[in-house]
Amino acid sequence: MCGIIGCITRGKNVVPTLIEGLRRMEYRGYDSAGVAVLRGGALLSRKTIGKVEELSRVLDDDPIEGAIGIAHTRWATHGEPSTMNAHPHLDSTGKLAIVHNGIVENYRVLRRSLEEEGHVFTTETDTEVFAHLIEKYYTGDLGDAVRLALAEVHGAYGIAVIHADQPELLVAARNGSPLIVGIDKDAYYVASDAAALVRHTKDVVYLDDMEMVMATPEGFSTTTLENELVTKHVERITWDIGQIEKNGYPHFMLKEIHEQERTVMDAVRGRLLESSGDAFLGGLRDHRKTLTDAKRIIIIACGTSWHAGLVGEYMLEDLARVSTEVEYASEFRYRNPVIRRGDVAFVMSQSGETRDTLAAMGEAQRRGAVALGIVNVVGSSIARRSDGGVYTHAGLEIGVASTKAFTSQLMVLAAIALMVGRSRSISVIEGREIVRAMLAIPQQIHRIVEKNAEIERIASRYVESSNFLYLGRGYNFPVALEGALKLKEISYIHAEGYPAAEMKHGPIALIDEKMPVVFIATQDAYYEKILSNMEEVKARGGRVLAIATEGDTQVARMADDVIEIPKTLPHLTPILSVIPLQLLAYYIAVARGCHVDQPRNLAKSVTVE
Repeated sequence: MCGIIGCITRGKNVVPTLIEGLRRMEYRGYDSAGVAVLRGGALLSRKTIGKVEELSRVLDDDPIEGAIGIAHTRWATHGEPSTMNAHPHLDSTGKLAIVHNGIVENYRVLRRSLEEEGHVFTTETDTEVFAHLIEKYYTGDLGDAVRLALAEVHGAYGIAVIHADQPELLVAARNGSPLIVGIDKDAYYVASDAAALVRHTKDVVYLDDMEMVMATPEGFSTTTLENELVTKHVERITWDIGQIEKNGYPHFMLKEIHEQERTVMDAVRGRLLESSGDAFLGGLRDHRKTLTDAKRIIIIACGTSWHAGLVGEYMLEDLARVSTEVEYASEFRYRNPVIRRGDVAFVMSQSGETRDTLAAMGEAQRRGAVALGIVNVVGSSIARRSDGGVYTHAGLEIGVASTKAFTSQLMVLAAIALMVGRSRSISVIEGREIVRAMLAIPQQIHRIVEKNAEIERIASRYVESSNFLYLGRGYNFPVALEGALKLKEISYIHAEGYPAAEMKHGPIALIDEKMPVVFIATQDAYYEKILSNMEEVKARGGRVLAIATEGDTQVARMADDVIEIPKTLPHLTPILSVIPLQLLAYYIAVARGCHVDQPRNLAKSVTVE
């Protein structure tokens, strides 16, 4: 959610590096920004409400510079978006500055105690508690003061701290909120996102929870919060700066929609075995028997990943004949779930850092489940803490509204269902058919995105609508949910997704000529039923926009607008049927003048509860 970057160098001004790093993290979502540096024994800070460009203008008018500094983009949790509440926050001496991602759950208790000791607070944030706690314990050793302060804090945090009395020391720590250390020959960095570092270095160290780093111009050391030395392995970022550029597209979201013909292939490249009709997933190699013998699979996720999980439930039950349940991570961890011996939990998150999903994974593991991750970000917390898993290889996703990460998750889930199914219920002939269909998906996606202009024209006819209803059956019910979510996220139009048969149990009361209804009406086992549902909508004067199989004349006669997709196997259809809905949401949002890549109030990686 919020973005952190810190940098310490051998005399070079870090302010341009910090501002550039903030810009690279803008996609995460934020409402204010700030920077603090040390120079000549003094701490200098500038901050403002709004975008990083506003902060850059402030710095042009009132410049600061220094060889060590920290910067932050804030997504408000405690206190309204304002210059006062923006980070960095200072202690009462004006010598210490801190930036923080996460939430201090006991900040009210800590604040009252500090106020009783004479500390005066100037903001509404929970973060300011950190500054005053560290000030309380500071006696000349910033590392010790941070350790003592963190011992009193309950909650999630990623922090970076500097102090004017120690101008060659940058201290950072994490617990539940990601932090990365970047290593360069002339500088050391800390950041909450690799995107902030990749222009300068690809050599990084991932901090684990309850770990701290102390960086100087000459090097860095990592310890636990109990001050025990930790040896960390330097890892290499595998993607390049080009992935965080628009490359001629007006928005990252449109670029990422078009990238899907490549990214779905990347998700299964080298993993599909056509001759044996099987899939080989290296990260699950040691768990294949566990999956084959599993009595129940639980998929745990949030948001778009939860929708992918619903499709995965259908896939696993249909192809592998294993009972599967899908859980909201935020509910799973609090509701005393029943876990049986042999249960497998697939934990799914694009970022691999989603706070609720991480906590739910830990709960599943504590109760005896084998926890397997499905994540996009290499080195993320879920990837490192799970018992095994699969990377989706979608590449860096900048747009807050997930697109390519969703379809890559579906491809991985299809590969998992195939692998488990081949061990339980699927013949080699059926397996080969599935593999061939999966290998055809990229070209079929290409045919859909070639309809770009047609979908834009259709979208223009719905720009003034205030409410949408999305309906699908079977595999396409989760697609209805996802299509509605995309429209809500980026256009701010109210939309709901339903199983089409449930329309008669309430939503039909809303249908009139002002209420567009989007049907995912592909030719599958539910086809005749979905046609009947379309008739019911038309009988009540509703406008119908249908996603249909290529060449379908019945749907074309009934719908006001039709977007066709190629035919594939039923369990792969969601990978295709969702793409027109992504483009529809995109073009409606653009026509309404919305900020497509950074929709209001949303963040890319939800690292707080």
